[in-house]
Amino acid sequence: MTPAQCRAARALADISRAQLSGIAVVPCEVIEEFEAGGTVPSKDDLAAMRGALEWADVEFIDGEPGVRLRK
Repeated sequence: MTPAQCRAARALADISRAQLSGIAVVPCEVIEEFEAGGTVPSKDDLAAMRGALEWADVEFIDGEPGVRLRK
């Protein structure tokens, strides 16, 4: 997951950083720094963030950096 995918996924799911932080159990600062293009979260944090967004019906498109809502 790229920072842009994370931002777009949150927008599609209408989830704030704070909400993603609570669902994924990842500090909000980690999400904010990642989305700003700063530090890359640990593999566990990244997996938790992606899992939370997928739980919210966001689908990550394989082969290209994109996201969409699950049909």
